[in-house]
Amino acid sequence: MIKSFTPNDLVRYIYQEMPEVEQELLMQALHNDDDLMQEYVEMLSTMEFLEQVNLQPSEKVVNAIKKMAHSTGLQKV
Repeated sequence: MIKSFTPNDLVRYIYQEMPEVEQELLMQALHNDDDLMQEYVEMLSTMEFLEQVNLQPSEKVVNAIKKMAHSTGLQKV
């Protein structure tokens, strides 16, 4: 019986969270299944994009937090 792999399996593979034997099976599946390979490539691309995203709160949010902290008497950090 051939194991079918899920998107969760691909994530586990990408993050190296699967046993070596299962990794070998997945690599074989990637070579033989164009759809699975496409999904894998899309996941890698998405991860690369997300690593480039720089998330920072807006100045308005930071000021609101500071104002709230000041009004509650919290110490400066």
